[in-house]
Formats: sequence, C-alpha cells, structure tokens
Amino acid sequence: MALHHLAPPSAADPPGPGLTRRQMLIGSLAAVGGVAAIGSLAGCTPANASADGVRQLAFWHLLSGGDGINMAGLVDDVNALDHGYEATQTVLAWGAPYYTKLAMASVGGRSPDTAIMHASRVAGYAPGGLLDPWDLDLLAENGVQESDFLERVWAKGGLDGKQYSIALDSHPFIMMYNLDVAEQAGVLGPDGQLAPIDSPDQFLEVARAMQAVTGKHGLSYGYLGDGAQMWRLFYTLYKQHDAEFDLSGETAVVDDDAAVSSLEFIQQLLDGTVCTPSGDYGTAVSEFMSGESGMFFTGVWELPTAKNSGLNVDAQPIPTLFGTPAAYADSHAFTLPHQSSPDEEQRRATYRFVADVLKNSLAWAEAGHIPAFQPVVQSPEYQALLPQAHYAPAAEILNYDPEAWFTGSGSDFQNYFLETVQGVYLDGSDPAEGFDAFIRRVNVQLSKPNPV
Repeated sequence: MALHHLAPPSAADPPGPGLTRRQMLIGSLAAVGGVAAIGSLAGCTPANASADGVRQLAFWHLLSGGDGINMAGLVDDVNALDHGYEATQTVLAWGAPYYTKLAMASVGGRSPDTAIMHASRVAGYAPGGLLDPWDLDLLAENGVQESDFLERVWAKGGLDGKQYSIALDSHPFIMMYNLDVAEQAGVLGPDGQLAPIDSPDQFLEVARAMQAVTGKHGLSYGYLGDGAQMWRLFYTLYKQHDAEFDLSGETAVVDDDAAVSSLEFIQQLLDGTVCTPSGDYGTAVSEFMSGESGMFFTGVWELPTAKNSGLNVDAQPIPTLFGTPAAYADSHAFTLPHQSSPDEEQRRATYRFVADVLKNSLAWAEAGHIPAFQPVVQSPEYQALLPQAHYAPAAEILNYDPEAWFTGSGSDFQNYFLETVQGVYLDGSDPAEGFDAFIRRVNVQLSKPNPV
C-alpha cells in the first residue's frame, strides 16, 4: 500500500482571511438591511401554541420530486397523531442555496424548529454555532436512543462529544438489476437472486453475459458532467480496498494504489460493451428502465422509478470486488438550527415530532431509503419489502464523504473530482495523473482555515 501525502500548496496560494462563516454571514445580512432581511427566507418561527394548545412547528427540508411527495405524506401522518404539534413544511432548492439559507436563518435569529441536513454537511456547520446539539435525555423520553441506530450512522451526527444530527435514513449507492435479463444470461443463483460476485473479472463476465441478452449494454452508469455520480462509484471501490482517505491534517493522506486500481476498473467498465463510455445520469436511467441493460449503478432513490417502469427488478449492495464490503452513502438527518433563546415547550414539541417521524419511517422506506431507526428495519413489515430488504445491508457498510469543512452532499468537493478526473473516465487519461490533480485541488482547500 502506498500512502500519498502531498506537500501543501505553495505560498503563491495563501490562505484566505480569518473571517468566520458567522462573521461573513452577518456582514452579508447587514449589507442588505440587517438580520431582519432574513424574514424573506424563513418567515417567523411560530413559538406560541394555538388556542387548542397545539404547537406550530416550522420544518425545513430540501426534498423534492418523489421524495418531497413522500415526506409530505409522512408529515401529514404524524400530524394526525395529535401529539400536541402541527408541523408545516418549507421546501427549498437542493444544494448550495439550501445550506446558505439555513446558515443565514441560524445567524439571523429566524431559524426553523428543525431542518433536514445531509449528515455529511454537519461537520462544516456545527463548529460555528449554526446548529444546537440534541438533548439525548429528552430524545430518550420520546423513545429514541443511540442503540436504535447503526453505530456508524449515529456516529456521523456527533462532534466533540455532542450529537448535532439524528439520521432519518441512509441512502447508499447500490446496484439494481433486471431479473429477466439475469435469468436469460444464466447468472442467477438457486435463491433466484444474482449469484455472488467477488472479483473484478467475474463482474465483467456477468456484465458481458447480460450484454449478450440486451444487445446494447450489460451495465448502465451515467456520470458525464456529474461529479456526484463519478465520486459515488469511485469512493465505493476505493473503500473496498480498505483504503484511508484522511483530510484531518494540512494535506490529504490517501492511498495512491487503491485510487489507481479503482479508476482502472472504472475504465474497464466504460468500454462501450459493458457500459457506454460517455453517458450522463438521465441516459443511464432511461437505458436501464427500458430494458437495454441488465444492471444499474444508482442510488436507492431511483427505486420508485424502477418499480413504475414495470421491470422485474431486484437490488443489492454493489458487489465486493476488492476485498472489503463498502458502499458510498449519505443520510438525511434532523438538525436543530441554532436559536439563541429556544422556547422549552416548543423544543419539546419538536422532539416529539422528530421521534414520531422516525418511528413511522416505514413509509419512507417504501420510497427506497433505508430507515436509520433500526426498530423499523427489523420489523416484519420492512423485511417483507422487496427489494428494499435485499439491499438494506448496504447501511452496515456505508462510508460518508471524508470529513472536512468543504466536503459533503451539495458541496464543491465532488465538483473538484469532476474537474480533475472526468478525463480519466471519458478519454482514458492516466488515472494516476488525474487523481494527483484531484488531491492537489483538495490540498488547496485544506490550506485554508475552516470558515466557521
């Protein structure tokens, strides 16, 4: 194993000024008329109970499309429990706009009662006081505790001995496959599921057998112009090498050999037979759903699309090709955006709401996500959900983005991977050179102080 510890960027790339994110946000707000300007983003967080004693809760999230519809139904369901609250959703644009508005609301004193964040973003927000920690005793009073979660899922919400997020789910990168194509290709096992695959060569053999059935491709995987899709597959394979990716110091500590091996295998996939060498995500979705490939690398969020297509589809974690079971993933997680003087009863109602959503997250599982609350996953109702129960083990082997203030879903980190490595995927460029360029770009960010 060759560890890669590049030198820091030169003095020609000096660190930025030592302003904190909170200072920058406050300054930005002052420039548009002070913190009151944030009212256009959040509206007033209702702090008082209505005449019938029901607490009105403001709940922000970034879930749209099918996820948004499912979340709206889940919120309606828990509101109907009559547990002393009524949650109202505010849905904001996915990615940077959402996280910027959430930070501004925390700074400006107009925070919602609770908000969904990707767990991979918590490390960039909690240190600056933009999030309040959860009271674990109060959570326990509402029937939610650490033992109800997988260890690595719970741990991702912690920082400096405090818990800043409570995961609703995990949504890993998985492999769907067409059962009819797999059967014709002769690659199903006695249990009717895809026979175990445990090496790169075996995976290529199975993919080519499926291509012989479809006449087009064995695998659908779209990445063109999409750093997130590129990173999800690369990081899954990289972590299957049991490789370190540490961004805790002044420079990145990574494993060159594992990176090059992973990228070389991706190049083998993108040969025009196993998989198209130049497809985007939408093309991959369309190809698989129309039966023109046998397998599909995607996120669990595409399960409703697959079911609606009418395909005879199953799914599983991406096969362990390099020795160590691993899957890239993130989690949607509940947070408490900072409030300088939170109302105690309002907070208690917020805890009840979050606990109720977790306990009733079977409906969220039906949309494809793996519930983080293990009593739901272990229930007979969840185990009867197929193919969800077949890929649920991916939650036990998940790997979040390497932890740094600039990583995580909706951040620029995956765009750096796109900018420096897409040529390796698309043009067959040298994997070592592409990965070196990526690490140099990451080290530029590491040389800058955490803005919070």
